[in-house]
Amino acid sequence: MATTIPVPFSDVGKSTNDLLGKDFPVGHTKFELKTVAPGGVTFHVLGSQDNKSRHINGELKTKYVDYKNGVTVTEAWTTGNLLTTQIEVENQVAKGLKFDVTGGFLPSEGKKNAKVGVHYKQLGFNSRAHVDLFKGPTFTGDVVVGRDGFVVGGDVAYDVGAAYITRFAAVAGFTAPEYSVALHAQNSFKVFSASYYHRINADLEAGGKAVWDTKTAPSGDKTKTPVNLEVGAKYYLDRDAFVKAKVNNAGVLGLGYTQALRKGVKVSIGGLFDTTKLDQPAHKLGLSLVFEA
Repeated sequence: MATTIPVPFSDVGKSTNDLLGKDFPVGHTKFELKTVAPGGVTFHVLGSQDNKSRHINGELKTKYVDYKNGVTVTEAWTTGNLLTTQIEVENQVAKGLKFDVTGGFLPSEGKKNAKVGVHYKQLGFNSRAHVDLFKGPTFTGDVVVGRDGFVVGGDVAYDVGAAYITRFAAVAGFTAPEYSVALHAQNSFKVFSASYYHRINADLEAGGKAVWDTKTAPSGDKTKTPVNLEVGAKYYLDRDAFVKAKVNNAGVLGLGYTQALRKGVKVSIGGLFDTTKLDQPAHKLGLSLVFEA
């Protein structure tokens, strides 16, 4: 009998993705501010400047949570003048059942979108379904079942208007306290990946991911398809600082350093370095500042 709720489909293999993808703020300078006001209102300001184009993007987001009635309202406004609103209602009709409605509007182009969704989770089971009302309409859904650390799941997208399946995927994985592994078949079974994550000890984490795209072949050799490999590690210098490193089979080395300056203030610096072109301007650097109060 299952004793835990498995993670959603998109979170299978998340530990590896976070290890290899987060805390490398390359190619941009990022500023993030999070504050919580009395009454359950959270404000989130995010700004990012591209180091090459110098273009600045930003977003202002507010979230109100009514814990008593299980209602969450999130509103966002971007520098591109995109307005979005999301309303979520959880555990009111039944335990583990959540409904959500998301709407967006871009006044400059008159574009709008609306999605309705339902998320249901119980011991050994986690499922989600959404309908995009203005695109197709399109139905997307995924489900994950799990027991004793093992999980299997599937994901599908169906265009109701055109009456055909636009995408499908599958996943299988295993999670233990110190490590996890995952196998993905994505993009209608055209891209396959295998990943692992290992917490070696309290200070050191390691992981890797191999991706095989069946539609990509090396130039001059159409009979073979390459496998892209990336490995990385994270090491805690102390309770307030850690370093990360990753490298892929193309010779691109990623380095990152994160330091908590004090409670609620964190700075990260990172870089991507092409080790095959060390004498050329093919490298990227970045900076991230996060404030929470």
